Amino acid sequence: MKKTIITIATAAIILPTAVFAGEHNQKEDRIVSYNGPVETVTVASLMENNSMFAETKAVVEGTLIKQISADTFIFSDGKDTIQIELDDDIIVPHAIDANTKVRLFGEFEGGNTPEIEVDQLQVL
Repeated sequence: MKKTIITIATAAIILPTAVFAGEHNQKEDRIVSYNGPVETVTVASLMENNSMFAETKAVVEGTLIKQISADTFIFSDGKDTIQIELDDDIIVPHAIDANTKVRLFGEFEGGNTPEIEVDQLQVL
């Protein structure tokens, strides 16, 4: 009887974990790496509405010129700079440097320290 209870308890713990792991792998398989034209904005146009309540979806292209912390960088579009914060689940397959051109998809948030919270990073 004890062995049956232990077997059932073990299965109850392991099966949901396996299901979630399978769903995670399927999600990674659905990522699209599109390199065609995308409507982008400049850092200057984002900074025009820099109020504390400003929240705007944004796609910008440029380079990461300085790393401040593990997930915070300074981004430049070639003319202006802004702080960005990378989402925790962003994985870049290879190292990038200040010369690597990237496209960032995220949300601009104004205030004292305006920044873009990046949901997706694409190396161009």
